[in-house]
Amino acid sequence: MDLENQKRIKALADEFGAENVIVILGGAEAEASGLACETVTTGDPTFAGPLAGVQLGLSCYHVVEDAIKEAVDPAVYEEQIGMMEMVLDVDAIKAEMQQYREEPVEA
Repeated sequence: MDLENQKRIKALADEFGAENVIVILGGAEAEASGLACETVTTGDPTFAGPLAGVQLGLSCYHVVEDAIKEAVDPAVYEEQIGMMEMVLDVDAIKAEMQQYREEPVEA
């Protein structure tokens, strides 16, 4: 996750409270999505950005996960994401994201 996005997410969490912010990712690879999720939950693992050492503990999902898919109008989802689902390793992405939601965030 680039430094500018880290800065924006931190500002939103500070303004609205971490409990009121959900991050929805759309990366094409499970590992990259996992790293982005790690960044907004436990902090930037590279220790290079605004979230270095900052544990926001934000809820984080990928757009192909069922919880997001069910929350979106089916026609809109199909138009915007349907093709993407056919070429991504959706199961790997779901597993990676679930792993980060299950790991406890240390205070």
